[in-house]
Amino acid sequence: MNRYDRHQQDVGNILMLEHVNVRVPDQRTATAFYIQGLGFTRDPHIMVGVENMWINMGQTQFHLPTGRPNAMRGHVEIVVPDLDALVTRLGSVRELLAGTKFAYSVEDKYVAVTAPWGNRLRLYAAGPSFGDMTLGITHVEFPVEPGRAAGIARFYEKVMGAPAAVTPDADGVAAHVRIGRRQELVFRETTAPIPAYDGYHIAIYIANFSGPHEWLDTHGLVSEESMDYQYRFKKIVDPDTRECLCVIEHEVRSYTHPMFMRPLVNRNPAQRQASYQRGRDAFYPGG
Repeated sequence: MNRYDRHQQDVGNILMLEHVNVRVPDQRTATAFYIQGLGFTRDPHIMVGVENMWINMGQTQFHLPTGRPNAMRGHVEIVVPDLDALVTRLGSVRELLAGTKFAYSVEDKYVAVTAPWGNRLRLYAAGPSFGDMTLGITHVEFPVEPGRAAGIARFYEKVMGAPAAVTPDADGVAAHVRIGRRQELVFRETTAPIPAYDGYHIAIYIANFSGPHEWLDTHGLVSEESMDYQYRFKKIVDPDTRECLCVIEHEVRSYTHPMFMRPLVNRNPAQRQASYQRGRDAFYPGG
């Protein structure tokens, strides 16, 4: 009889990181960057006005409400089907985004992109290391002060029920928090100055919805009681000492939330009027 390491298939309590929410001051500029340049898709069903825009990437999203721009600490990593096509699209919007902070560079394993308001992305080509995921957010990284990674890992393990580990690598010590099959949050220690938190958030789905809420509520950490299948918190604390280690708002959703794994429309950004091919309008991402 074959014996398997069943722990390899454990995903923990956090099932999915669905979206990153950052404010943008100009929806037209956001369209040029996220849709024309990056090749993503505006959600055609929800937030279709000028006050907000939801951007689909596989089964994940950016939410972009109109307002004073957020300066997000760290960066977001995204897997895309084709880096060469991405670089071509980014070059095509250079003039449209002139006068903003938009920039990009081709690195060894990824394309580094700075959004028009300064937020940083890293885009990787789909491949074996991402399994069958071909489009979507894989990793969100935040800088934290030295000595805080271990406490953050304990918070996610003890409070949120997510596998977490502290590992040193070429970029320093970091807490890695596992989400579902292919995603993670990373909290990397740094001695560099860390900008003040200014209100952006991430959204996660969890299976044990009441357990983390009970702990957070007991310790006065629930920042919003949104609805029966959603709440929010901002402070990540050491569960042993209650010291605040990092601030980033989490929109916590139950997997019974009606939007959990709703089908998202993804377009094929290669389609053009002059070179149109029937039946290839949509892109069907793996993962």
